[in-house]
Amino acid sequence: MTERMYVPDAEDDWEPATEPPGGPNPARQASMFQSAAWPPLYSLALLSVDLDAVARRLRLTLETSWDGHGSVRAAFFVLDGTDFVATHHEGDGPGTHIWTRKGGPVDAATRGESLLAALGVGPEVVSYSSWGVGTDLSVIPPAWRRAGTAARKPVWSRQDFWENFRTHPGVLVARVNFESVTGFLSGYDVAVSGNLLDGFREWLAAKLGFGRNLVWSALILKLVFPEGRPAEPWSQEDDQHAVDQLIKLLDEYFESLTGDPEAAGERLPSRPSS
Repeated sequence: MTERMYVPDAEDDWEPATEPPGGPNPARQASMFQSAAWPPLYSLALLSVDLDAVARRLRLTLETSWDGHGSVRAAFFVLDGTDFVATHHEGDGPGTHIWTRKGGPVDAATRGESLLAALGVGPEVVSYSSWGVGTDLSVIPPAWRRAGTAARKPVWSRQDFWENFRTHPGVLVARVNFESVTGFLSGYDVAVSGNLLDGFREWLAAKLGFGRNLVWSALILKLVFPEGRPAEPWSQEDDQHAVDQLIKLLDEYFESLTGDPEAAGERLPSRPSS
């Protein structure tokens, strides 16, 4: 059984998480209704703290619903660019389940550290986690999951950005070609202090087995065109192939951060014939 531990109250100047971004409260809330179409969630941790204490600390509004496991109270919120859900089912033992979306440019340990820092608690409150703290994840009790496709929410997290960009790049890039897409992603990465592509170059070099001295866009081309970069000007088919595989590689990298071996092991399809 999880013994509940102390969580400090909100700081004196923290506004409710339901207010627009800009205040000192690090959390921003999205309602259960707004978040109904979020992509699937996966378990991040069980914290030995009370859900009401989490809500008081981050000044969240708890909402009540029902699923196949019974009545559930929950709060959906964005913290440091990551989507979180804190839940407790009626009939569960003490503790708060923390969920996050699959994929996105944030690894599980960093997500957990960000949440603990915002709650003002240490790792001693973690009963188990997906980043190696605590007990076997097979003992996770039944808990609420919600599936669907990405939905626009009041706060755009980095996970939101990637989900929107990967499915509709033309909304953000005037010409969807390799040069424009890599330039836009590099600029976005600078704007978020490296929190989108951090570690991607090293991951690509490890995948290739060489190239640690090259920029990430050059490594992409060596993976996408193993027989050599096409002569300029590229055909439309070659350019589209490079963009498609860039997005596929980023998806694979983000999935590797969450420890999803199925998604992380995909092979790149062969280059289309010209």
